[in-house]
Amino acid sequence: MEKFEGYIFTALCSTNFFISCLLFSRVTREQREPYMDEIFHVPQAQKYCHGKFNEWDPMITTLPGLYLISVGVIKPVVWLADLTGEVVCSTAMLRFINLLFNCGNLYLLYLLICKLHHREKTRTTSRRVLSALSLSTFPVLYFFNFLYYTDAGSTFFILFTYLMTLYGCHKASALLGVCSVLFRQTNIIWVAFCAGTLVAAKMDEAWRVEHTKKRDEKSPASQVPLSFSGAKKIMLFTLEFLTSPSHVKGVLLLAWPYAAVAAGFLMFVMVNDGIVVGDRTSHEACLNFPQIFYFFSFALFFSLPISLCYYRVLRFLQALKRQPLFFFFITGITLLLVWKFTFTHKYLLADNRHFPFYVWKRLFQRHELVRFILVPAYIFAGWNFLDSLKSRSLFWSLAFLTCLLAATVPQKLLEFRYFIVPYLMYRLHMPLPSLPRLIVEFLLYTAVNAATLYIFITKTFHWPDSTATQRFMW
Repeated sequence: MEKFEGYIFTALCSTNFFISCLLFSRVTREQREPYMDEIFHVPQAQKYCHGKFNEWDPMITTLPGLYLISVGVIKPVVWLADLTGEVVCSTAMLRFINLLFNCGNLYLLYLLICKLHHREKTRTTSRRVLSALSLSTFPVLYFFNFLYYTDAGSTFFILFTYLMTLYGCHKASALLGVCSVLFRQTNIIWVAFCAGTLVAAKMDEAWRVEHTKKRDEKSPASQVPLSFSGAKKIMLFTLEFLTSPSHVKGVLLLAWPYAAVAAGFLMFVMVNDGIVVGDRTSHEACLNFPQIFYFFSFALFFSLPISLCYYRVLRFLQALKRQPLFFFFITGITLLLVWKFTFTHKYLLADNRHFPFYVWKRLFQRHELVRFILVPAYIFAGWNFLDSLKSRSLFWSLAFLTCLLAATVPQKLLEFRYFIVPYLMYRLHMPLPSLPRLIVEFLLYTAVNAATLYIFITKTFHWPDSTATQRFMW
């Protein structure tokens, strides 16, 4: 980091933290008591604060990473400041932990952007800094910085894990991966992604060597055509690579720390008789394939200022014209998946405090054919997603898509929080946008954040059978 850029970034971090503190103060004044999932997280963390590590709320479905980190941060502060009474491990103090994670996420996002886009040497200072700031204010993530949820900490450790992978510190990366799993079990998928990037790099190298031998350098891995013949070619190469002892040995020598984490997680699943701890009835896995279509639509909306332009729409129309049979086949598969594999979680239909409730009620439940009418939009959103990542190698893209499917499809509940890490990974790997596009993206995120926080604070309501104040949230 150059000195001038360092000064800018430091000032930005300070400003971001100051504004977040003001918003935090307002949110906490309006909602002093634990809200939504906080009614489980806050009492559990307070038990840990009092040394009651053997007591566990069976309604909690995640591992105790958030509570352990909270105690590890709060206890020294309490001792140094000589704090006593109700302020110790209060709801506000516990929530403040996520505000610290927010600062960490901003810094990690900046370092990741610098590492991933290091080849762009000219006129990138303002773009790197603004890109990191914009992503740190990504609305779904930013909102939960003000509540005691696992999202901020979970995202922090996943980003840290990936950063260490990029720097080649694989033992440290695997250890941080364990920390991320302690926040949310499904983070094992993104630990696998970190290992997958190593495998992808080896496969890309082998692919280039093979094509060099065939004197077919005009068809690099990143430009394999999106077609049946291209898919067949990739599958045969992958099979050959995975059955080659020398290739497998090379991968294992590099990725063994991640394999150790995977083995430990597998042991946990066997002992626990499943991934979920606590209440399993509301977190049953299924093949909810439309989740990937929801994510593509979600990603299209939030990346609209960055990814969409006239020329990309034109390329999509040209692709339809060049390969009509391929897109007809994809449309048929999408219709089949929407028809046979759409699942609706009971929480999605019953809890009117979440935004997805209104998306489902006012869009998908408007008519039974709506979910099919949306298929062309899904096709475009998916194509736009893939086209935005065309600068990445083929096997990196396949590793990312595999992990994306694993992170979204088994989820029965449509919950935008589950899209945070996949979206950040997607956005980080897009080419570094121009300054005007970044400004528009930041303004979009700021507007959404302002709207959601305003609604949460001011638009309260009550259920007929309860006196508790209810609020709208992600």
